[in-house]
Amino acid sequence: MAKILVVDDEHSILETLQMFLEEKGLKVFTADTGARGLKIFKKKQPQIVILDIRLPDKNGLDVLKSMMKNNFPSKIIMITAFQDMETTIMAMKRGAFDYIHKPLDIDQVEQAVDRAVSILKIDKETPSLKTISIKPSNPLAIIGKSEKMRNIFKMMGLVCTSRVNVLLQGETGTGKELTARVIHMNSFFKNDPFIVFDCSAVVDTLLESELFGHEKGAFTGADRTTKGKIELAGNGTLFLDEIAQLPLKIQGKLLGFLQRREYTRVGGATVLKSSCRIVAACNSNLSDMVNKGRFKEDLFYRLKVFTIQMPPLKERLSDIPLLVEHFLNKINLELGTMVTKIQKGVMEQLVNHTWKGNVRELENTIVQALVGCCGNVLLRDDIDKILTLNRSLPVMGLESFSLAHVEKDHIKKTLSKLNWNKSQASKVLGITLPTLRSKIKKYNITPV
Repeated sequence: MAKILVVDDEHSILETLQMFLEEKGLKVFTADTGARGLKIFKKKQPQIVILDIRLPDKNGLDVLKSMMKNNFPSKIIMITAFQDMETTIMAMKRGAFDYIHKPLDIDQVEQAVDRAVSILKIDKETPSLKTISIKPSNPLAIIGKSEKMRNIFKMMGLVCTSRVNVLLQGETGTGKELTARVIHMNSFFKNDPFIVFDCSAVVDTLLESELFGHEKGAFTGADRTTKGKIELAGNGTLFLDEIAQLPLKIQGKLLGFLQRREYTRVGGATVLKSSCRIVAACNSNLSDMVNKGRFKEDLFYRLKVFTIQMPPLKERLSDIPLLVEHFLNKINLELGTMVTKIQKGVMEQLVNHTWKGNVRELENTIVQALVGCCGNVLLRDDIDKILTLNRSLPVMGLESFSLAHVEKDHIKKTLSKLNWNKSQASKVLGITLPTLRSKIKKYNITPV
């Protein structure tokens, strides 16, 4: 039986929570001062603590700090009627498991306690947990052991030995830019620049200037000579992302450069040369665009000297566990989190999800889950919460979002959790008993 300590100077809160938590099968201890709370904490060593911020003899944050110094690991849930930003941030920085505002929402309390109990149980399931070691990660690591990824690694190895142009095709989020960087860093000209240019991020009128540069006075506002991306790339690599977005006029000038390896700046007459490698990427089918007359055929063949098709995540599901471990390690280092264990079932949950945003979406999901994660275990609930938030919300009537609808639902849930004890419910809700009775009548709330 898990032990829980409730420290609060409001005896009505102590009574309500004691009754509710004992019904959940927990061994409950209570204290109405910080000093008594610390004494019970050291003697009984509860796994969970519900601790008020404002106590008559001590600041709850100081009590939290003292409890966190104890070698006995406890999940400490802070509660307060004072909802200021600084206190909340300080509590979480000092190791609070959760932070709940008064008047207490019994559902929120139950969720926090259930979550703490789940983590305590999971911590005892060490053999069923996947443990992640935190170690320096390679920012240019492409993770994967699936057959498709092994074939891509071979192709990358072949193309690294020359300056041939490369076309990377694949859905958004499949790692095209990272692949281009790895190709560059493994080439014999890796010490030369790697320049990225997103063809979809610049207005058409500036594309030519951005790519090829311009001379002073070439157009209004051109107050100095400026190098373009091709010139900046020097003898290195120019990565052209979203190449399909280039207008036909610019496609023609880029084709001329690839044919002769010569170009001129906008408004200039001097012929410049460059031997940079072009790595182009797109998430659409360039061959189809050629057939529709939206992409120059000659340019297409110049770019696709060596083509790598990046597989979507759904075609390399066996790589998901490796990717998750990699992202956990990376995010722990970057954000200072310490999530080193994965609950059983999380991997299956991630493998079975449809990743429309591919690897990028998977990484973003792990980041979101870790930011909101309490403790050192990544839970199924952590992932499910993020996936649910990211799904498109179903169309609902406006009445579902009305204040009356929310209030009715909250009162109904609170009464249900407290077995329709109206006196206790009114205290938890922070309203008088007559007001509660009035609202029950108004909303026609009845026991289920």
